Amino acid sequence: MATKTNLLETLGSLERDSFLSLLSNLMGESRYLQNNPPELIPEEDRVVKHVLNSLLPLSTTTGGGPLILNHVTYFPGRGNLIVEYPGTVHGKILSFVGCHMDIVIANPDDWDFDPYTLSIDGDKLRGRGTTDCLGHVALVTELMRKLGETKPNLKSTVVAVFIANEEDVVITRVGIDALVQDVLLFRFWIDTADKQPCVGTSGMIPWKLHVTGKLFHSGLCDKAINPLELAMDAIKKIQLQFYKDFPPHPQEHVYGFTIPSTMKPTQWSYPGGVINQIPGECTISGDVRLTPFYNVNDVMKKLQEYVNDINDNIQKLETRGPVSKYVLPDEKLRGSLTLTFDEVSSGVACDLKSRGFHVLCKATEEVVGNVKPFSVAGSLPLIKELQDEGFDVQACGYGLMETYHAKNEYCLFSDMSQGYRVLASIIAQLEDWE
Repeated sequence: MATKTNLLETLGSLERDSFLSLLSNLMGESRYLQNNPPELIPEEDRVVKHVLNSLLPLSTTTGGGPLILNHVTYFPGRGNLIVEYPGTVHGKILSFVGCHMDIVIANPDDWDFDPYTLSIDGDKLRGRGTTDCLGHVALVTELMRKLGETKPNLKSTVVAVFIANEEDVVITRVGIDALVQDVLLFRFWIDTADKQPCVGTSGMIPWKLHVTGKLFHSGLCDKAINPLELAMDAIKKIQLQFYKDFPPHPQEHVYGFTIPSTMKPTQWSYPGGVINQIPGECTISGDVRLTPFYNVNDVMKKLQEYVNDINDNIQKLETRGPVSKYVLPDEKLRGSLTLTFDEVSSGVACDLKSRGFHVLCKATEEVVGNVKPFSVAGSLPLIKELQDEGFDVQACGYGLMETYHAKNEYCLFSDMSQGYRVLASIIAQLEDWE
């Protein structure tokens, strides 16, 4: 079996020309990878095509090489790709997953350069998807290509899983959610940033509060139930109760969360009308970002209880001004709230005592020079579900947090190069574990 030193020498460093050629091809497809349904549905198979072009010559399928390639599709044109380098010990599996092939949208008018083409400015690799997450797709592809070329004798089977549909929570059974149900084994999630272990993420509960009042002329507002005012007063009451029931948790400090759990509105809509008309309804939407030390189902239950209490006692809700009211007794009308939820996800707190965390930290310290685990209030889909299945899930990434979903997105080749060596070190270290 390969020793750690020999294996690291075999895998070497990230080959710049090969990496940039592949990333350039991936970026050339980025216009068709934007995920913003229903207007924009990504075509992840455009990425799969380029990854296959790189790996097929080293595959058991056509090249007589060791790599086993499995193109798994649940929706036409939106495939997932599983790449396997077989080891010798049955059940000893090391997996890199999370490299997704869809991207968030970009408005070229807001950018200083073309978001849909890879442009290189010294160490900077610029374009939509370089950090999130096409740069990681190219990085892990290059690692698997090097394994296929050098054919080291490993005990561990190394698996890379390139996934569809990470950036959308509306359409399901396309990417990782479907693969999980097909019982694949995962360990390292490669889709974070800043070269350090990401040990915690928040869950997300998207919510909508539909508010019904009574439409009337704004000059006769005493005859209306203003849903805009009702929405504001209800949201304030709900938020205050949320922060009382779900205060900052002591473990958030241990894991390095910079903010606690939050519940806030982010969007407001109403049917329209003239300025002198009080509308009959409106909808406020927002989200809860929940640190992993609270349960999303408990929070959803509590939020519904808050809304039920307001509906039952709406006459007691604080109003605005001398004629603002949420009940019209003579007409037997009451304002009302209806709370609904979209697709929810749970946060994750990685196991800080696990083997996976140990080797990730050691590899990071060796390559980067320091190790500073961190947590984010953002969410990663289905990580908690994987952890609940008993997998040692750890997260890392080599893009730049400051450019995630931002205009003028870029990553650094030097960071990706260090990421390659970290992943190689993880493989080498796990060879020494029984």
